[in-house]
Amino acid sequence: MTPPADGFSALDPVIQHHVVNTLGWPALRPLQEHAIQPVLFGHDALLLAPTAGGKTEAAMFPLLTRMTSEHWQGLSVLYVCPLKALLNNLEPRLTAYTSWLGRRASVRHGDTGQGVRRRQALDRPDVLLTTPESLESMLVSRLLDPMLVFADVRAVVVDEVHAFAGDDRGWHLLAVLERLTALTGRPLQRIGLSATVGNAPELLGWLQGSNHAADRAAAVLAPEVPGTVEPDLTLDYVGTVDNAATVIAALHHGEKRLVFADSRRAVETLAEGLRDRQTETFVSHSSLSVDERRRAEQAFAEARDCVIVSTSTLELGIDVGDLDRVVQVGAPSTVASLLQRLGRTGRRPGTARNMLFLEATDSDFVRAAGLLLLWSEGYVEPVVPPPTPRHILAQQLLGITLQHRQVGSGRWVDELGGLELGSSGDAAIVEEWLLETGHLDQDSGMLFIGPETERRYGTTHFRDLMAVFTADPEVQVFHGREQVGSVDPMLLMRKVADPRLLTLAGRPWHVTYIDWKRRKAYVEPARKGEAPRWMSMPQAQSWALADAIRRVLLGATPARVHLTQRSIDRLELAREELVERVWADGTVIGPDGARNRWWTWAGARANAVLVAAIDHAAPDLLGETVAWDNWQIALRSDTTAETVRAALEKAQTDLGEDLSGIVPLVDERAIKQLKFSEMLPPELAQRTVAARMADAGHAALTCARPIR
Repeated sequence: MTPPADGFSALDPVIQHHVVNTLGWPALRPLQEHAIQPVLFGHDALLLAPTAGGKTEAAMFPLLTRMTSEHWQGLSVLYVCPLKALLNNLEPRLTAYTSWLGRRASVRHGDTGQGVRRRQALDRPDVLLTTPESLESMLVSRLLDPMLVFADVRAVVVDEVHAFAGDDRGWHLLAVLERLTALTGRPLQRIGLSATVGNAPELLGWLQGSNHAADRAAAVLAPEVPGTVEPDLTLDYVGTVDNAATVIAALHHGEKRLVFADSRRAVETLAEGLRDRQTETFVSHSSLSVDERRRAEQAFAEARDCVIVSTSTLELGIDVGDLDRVVQVGAPSTVASLLQRLGRTGRRPGTARNMLFLEATDSDFVRAAGLLLLWSEGYVEPVVPPPTPRHILAQQLLGITLQHRQVGSGRWVDELGGLELGSSGDAAIVEEWLLETGHLDQDSGMLFIGPETERRYGTTHFRDLMAVFTADPEVQVFHGREQVGSVDPMLLMRKVADPRLLTLAGRPWHVTYIDWKRRKAYVEPARKGEAPRWMSMPQAQSWALADAIRRVLLGATPARVHLTQRSIDRLELAREELVERVWADGTVIGPDGARNRWWTWAGARANAVLVAAIDHAAPDLLGETVAWDNWQIALRSDTTAETVRAALEKAQTDLGEDLSGIVPLVDERAIKQLKFSEMLPPELAQRTVAARMADAGHAALTCARPIR
C-alpha cells in the first residue's frame, strides 16, 4: 500500500468521517498527522508528546486502518499499559474507535473477572488492552492455547514506554514480546508512546529488541506544536505541610486543582488538612483500594471547586477531567516527571500550563530549585533501563518452562530473541542454580518446573511469578465490607493508648479490631487520625539534579520561573547556611557534628562508587558506620582533603582511572528487595544489585575535581 502525501486522507474513510463528525476535530494534531505514514508502512515508532497530546489516536487510527485494508482477523493489536487504572480509563475510547469499523476492544488485567476472560478466549477481541503480567499469564495458562490466542497478533502499542523502560517491568515486557515473536513466527510492529525523554533514539532501539537487531525501519516522531504558550511555574516556600494546606485552601477558589505530594504519608496529612479547612478533597495513592481510588477519581472528574491529592499515581495519562492548576508539595525526582505533571494543565483553549511548587522543608526547597533550574535549561533525563537484569533472566526461564511444560537445557534462551538479560555465560549459571535449588528438575536434557517453584508460586496459579515487582506486606483496612486501603503492619503493632487512630483516604478512623491471621483491620470513622507511615526507600537523585542543586547554592537561579518573595528570602538563607559546603572550583570536606563530610553533590549512585573506592584504598577513613546520600559522604572526623585524594588515587591505580571496575557496597536488605534474588547465586545477586547502584562515569568526574 502506498499512502498519499496527506496523512489524514490515508486513513480509512470511516475513521475520517468519525474524526470530523463524531469527535468534532477540525484537523489532526501534528503528531497524529506525522505518525500515519510510518505506522501504515509497518515501521516501528516512538511517538513523543506531552500528556493529552493525542498519542493513542496517533498510533491507533493508522493501525485500525491497516486492520481493515489488510484484512486482519482475530486478536491483531496488543495495547500495553503500566497501570490497570490507565487501561480502564482508555477502554471506552478504544471501544468507540474499534466499533466504528465493526471491530472490538477489550481489557484484560488482574482485576478482570473469569466470565470476561472466558468470553475473550472464545471470541477474541481485535484489540486487547493489557499489562505485561497478564500477557505472560496468558502465555503460561493451562486453560488457554497461546498459539490460538496470539497467532494473529501483528502490532504492539506500549503506552508510557518510559515508565516501563526505567525499571524491571520494561525488561519483563521485552522478554514477553520476544516470546510472542517466537510464537507467531513473525516480527511484531512495535510502537511506543511517551512523554519527552532525553534519549529518544536509544529508547526506541531498546523497545525494538530483536527488531532493532534485524535493522527494521523505525522512526522517532516528535513534531513541534505551533503556537505553544509559555508555561507558568511558581516556586514558593511555606515551611510546613500544614501551611501548604492553608495556601491551597485559600487560593484559586472555583478551580479544580491536582496536588502532588512525594509520599503517601504526605498525601494523607495534606488531605486531612484541606478537609479541616472545608475544601472538598479527594485522595489517590497506591495503598488505597481500587474501588476507593476509582470513586475518588470519578468524583473529582465530575466536580468543579475541589482538590485531589495524589502521589505519582496520577502522573501518567489517567483522565481526571479538565484541570485548572497543578500544585506540587515537595518536588518530583526528575524533569521528565515535572513535564508529565505540568502537562495535566493547559488543555483548554486560552489556558496555559501551570504549576505551583509549595515547599515545606529546606531540603525539598533546594531540590525543587535545582529541578526547576534543569527544566529552565531544557534538560530532560535519559531513560536508562536497569543494567544486567539477571533475576528477570531466571524468571523468564521458569516462565518459558511453564509455557511449554518442558524445554531443552540451554535451548530456552532462543525464545528471548537475543535479548541481553545478563552477561555472557549468565544463562548457564542461572540454569544450573535453579536446578541446584529445586526450582527446576531435569530429565534426559529436558527442564521441568521443580518442587521449589511449585511451593513458592504454585498455590497462587503462578501469578506472583508473573509480577516482577515486590508489593509491601500490608494489612488491609476495612470499614464494614468496604476496603478503604492498606497500611504498614508496623503502624498497628506500636503500643498506643486507646483508641488507635489513623488517617486513610484523607479521613480519620478508629481501629476497632485487627485480624492478624488474615491481615485485616476494621475501622470506624473518628474525629482525628494520624497519617500512617509506609515502608519506602530514600529517593536516589541523579548526578544532574545533585549538581543543579549545587549550582543553585552557588548563585544560579532558574529562568522562566516566578519566585515568590518568601522563596527568594529562603534561597538567600540556604545559600548562607550552606556556603561552607559548596565550592565553585570543586568539592569540599568539612565538619558536621561528630564527623567530617565530603560534600560531593554527585548523586547517590556516584557517591556509592566513591564510597567503594575509599573502602578499597583506605577503609578507616569511613569510620565505624558507612553512610552517604545524594549530596555527601560521611568520613572520620580527622579526615582531610589530602587523605581522601590519596585514597582515590590508589583506588584508580588499582581498579582503573574510570572507576568502572569498582563494585559498590551492597546491603543485604537491598538484595532481598530484588524480586527473584533467591533465583540467583548469592554472588551474582550481589553483582546485579551493585551494578544498579553505580554511576562510575560521574564518580570519575567528581574525582577529577579539586578537593578543598
